Amino acid sequence: MGEIPEVPNPISSSGSVTSLEESPIFTLGGAPLYAPRTRRMSSSSSIESVSASRKMSLKDITVATPMEFVRKFGGSKIIEKVLIANNGIAAVKCMRSIRRWSYDVFRNERAIKFVVMVTPEDLNVNAEYIRMADQYVTVPGKGNHNNYANVELILEVAKRHQVHAVWAGWGHASENPRLPELLASKGIAFLGPTSKAMKALGDKIASTIVAQTVNVPTLPWSGTGLTLDVPEDATPDTILNVTDEDILKGCVKTVEEALAAAKKIGYPVMIKASEGGGGKGIRKCDCANDFPAAFRQVQTEVPGSPIFIMKMAINTRHIEIQVLADQHGNAISLFSRDCSIQRRHQKIIEEAPAVVASPETFRKMEEAAVRLARSVGYVNAGTVEYLYTCEGDFYFLELNPRLQVEHPCTEMVADVNLPAAQLQVAMGIPLYRIKDIRALYDELQFSDSVIDFMNPKYRPMPRGHVIACRITSENPDEGFKPSSGTVTELNFRSNKHVWGYFSVSASGGLHEFADSQFGHCFAWGETRYEATSNMVLALKELSIRGDFPTTVDYLVKLLETEHFVENKFDTNWLDQLIANRVKAEKPDVILGLISCALLIADEHFQTNHSHYRCALDRGQVLPLSLLNNTHDVELVQDRVKYSVSVSLITFSKYFLTMNDSTCEVDFHR
Repeated sequence: MGEIPEVPNPISSSGSVTSLEESPIFTLGGAPLYAPRTRRMSSSSSIESVSASRKMSLKDITVATPMEFVRKFGGSKIIEKVLIANNGIAAVKCMRSIRRWSYDVFRNERAIKFVVMVTPEDLNVNAEYIRMADQYVTVPGKGNHNNYANVELILEVAKRHQVHAVWAGWGHASENPRLPELLASKGIAFLGPTSKAMKALGDKIASTIVAQTVNVPTLPWSGTGLTLDVPEDATPDTILNVTDEDILKGCVKTVEEALAAAKKIGYPVMIKASEGGGGKGIRKCDCANDFPAAFRQVQTEVPGSPIFIMKMAINTRHIEIQVLADQHGNAISLFSRDCSIQRRHQKIIEEAPAVVASPETFRKMEEAAVRLARSVGYVNAGTVEYLYTCEGDFYFLELNPRLQVEHPCTEMVADVNLPAAQLQVAMGIPLYRIKDIRALYDELQFSDSVIDFMNPKYRPMPRGHVIACRITSENPDEGFKPSSGTVTELNFRSNKHVWGYFSVSASGGLHEFADSQFGHCFAWGETRYEATSNMVLALKELSIRGDFPTTVDYLVKLLETEHFVENKFDTNWLDQLIANRVKAEKPDVILGLISCALLIADEHFQTNHSHYRCALDRGQVLPLSLLNNTHDVELVQDRVKYSVSVSLITFSKYFLTMNDSTCEVDFHR
């Protein structure tokens, strides 16, 4: 699909008067749309005039295809087919969100077609996202450098299947500036920032230099004081350029340079790879003696990446600000998230909005985040991360030029569909024409009136509170060691306050190259306490049976701790709990042994009896030993081996013996 000229919207904002009650004013694809409640009323004659104007516009606002949508809402590029260069829960979430938006807009959830990349491992475990897609393309398996992180392969698949846009989600190639650059050269849209903006803000060193230039607080680091040259006639819309030379000025190339920088900054310090992430390419160092080994570890984990040294802040919280920007110079913030509960820099529990600081501090964080985005001409969704200290100060950490795993937290408190917003921004539609954004700013949802986001008439406020928990195939009792395997049952009870999405289903599974996170659960409440309670109940009702352990019980333990309930924790809190061997509560060992032994023995008896009956039906008589009513079961729990003898007394009664202890148990199928 080619570029199309901007077509003026036939509906203009004819006034700011609406009723105190919500009423359907337009239809979009046959669905009623509602105006927001306003804060004032006017004369009845004005209301009648506005109502008449709305009725005349019913036909004009109805759209049936993405082409009509782009034309009517001031866009410039038609997108009807999207390649998802990701797998797992990222692909699932993208398709679910955009299909929800498509149904709301076109009354057809398949108006946007999805092509997904699939490895042999994904096929073998019957990955959920494959079933959801309109079309799948097989790609090489094993490491992600062969598939989802291979930008040349992504471009080849995009061209071969004639997609109009590519969505990379998070991880893999989502932060590789070559991907949007290659796609743009072929006229394919990228549902994310431009290559130039990604280089400027996606790179940790470049983004810190930009932050210092636009007066965003930063921690002492190896490039402290570095700023970019800003023209004297610069305006808020002036775009800053970060060169490779600028980046090198903040780097350390050798152990000797790094040691000198660390000494100047003062220990403890963090050694960081600019291209690292997800816990890789980052090491804490408390003294000069440990520094060389830690520096080499960072070099090994992210080969070829520039490295910088930064002061480590003690007792801090990890705060994020969600930003969204369009192709027309508009940028907004969508509140905050608190992601302080981390295990080795991997987030475990997230919440929105953050409530640890004052509203004034959060307002400054949001303003600084928007200032950063506008300074480099940022487009699409991004996340600015800060460290917040117990003294009330905040410091810029980095900007992630992509959607975050925890973005549904923001969606629930802002009521904004972020993947759908990414799609509309890529279509060239201004932020002030996106329905969710207009509703957030208390404007008529399908008017074409321009919103002054820097000085809005109404300042948005978050709605309620959200707690999010990542469900992973890791064993908390063994240092969160990841594992893979099949799933026999997955039962999650969602309700109006709790929902979740998973990359596996019953009869599916996780392969060895898959991300250990296979689910994400979210709970909403009017208050933080209510949201936490809803999450705890949801996790206790979540049933997952498979070949691998999960973190569900451990998450419940964390949510019920006094420190979490009272909101008194920092980024080191979880690592300290792990070091202190805090474990999730488990069922009584003897009760577990009895239950497991019964299930194993009963299955053994049922199978043998079934084989014996089948043989008799064929006229064969098998050995009577097959009908033996005693079966020995061996079980291992916490490296202790247990031997249990199980005897069948009647069809529903068993007798168990272990050492010198006996137990008679009624068994109900």
